Amino acid sequence: MAVTFVLLPGAGSDSWYWHRVVPILTGHGHAAITVDLPYSDESAGQYEFADVVVKAARDVEGPVVLVAQSMSAFTAAIVCERTDVDVDVDLLVLVAPMLPAPGESAGEWWENTGQSAAQRAFAVSEGRDPTATNDLRELFFHDVPEGLIEEAFQAEEVAMSDTPFETVWRAQEWPHVKTRVIVGSRDRLFPVDFMKRIVRERLSIAPDVIDAGHLIALARPRELAAALEGYVEGL
Repeated sequence: MAVTFVLLPGAGSDSWYWHRVVPILTGHGHAAITVDLPYSDESAGQYEFADVVVKAARDVEGPVVLVAQSMSAFTAAIVCERTDVDVDVDLLVLVAPMLPAPGESAGEWWENTGQSAAQRAFAVSEGRDPTATNDLRELFFHDVPEGLIEEAFQAEEVAMSDTPFETVWRAQEWPHVKTRVIVGSRDRLFPVDFMKRIVRERLSIAPDVIDAGHLIALARPRELAAALEGYVEGL
């Protein structure tokens, strides 16, 4: 079954993040829409981000699979609340997500989940310096092909506003949309055991695990595309 994948980047990123996955999906007969979120706009929070996504996907015909990387899980949850009003999401897939809880902001998420302690413990277990949290290459790109690392660092940096971190998700419960979660077994920001716990506590499901770090679409595009298409087969 052919579907339209609507792909959201993580914080400080843009549609380039998905450039290795999109040709695989479209090559198999699906459509793909990559959405750039206005991360640098001080006036835009998660609800304004959701407006951008809805506008991009409003005219899509046929099944819609919304895929959100990292912090855009907050945006995706808001979009899914608007199902049957603006855009009908048939499946939500969260990739290495900041999995939100109703009433929570992205800024509160870190302390609420215990992310810092989990990141530190994982670094110690791997023999890495747990205080080296500002080395983006080691934290995010350690398993990404070298050529892509250089391309990423040569691109113009996407400035991050504080506004999306301050936006509280004004919900009472998780949206009634079928949801799947994919995490990386070597994610140094959101360690796999930490993610399994959060997904279990907040969604009562188990995530699927891909042998990758945080940037799964760059490091393991074929494995990620296969997982996405596997979910489609179950719709």
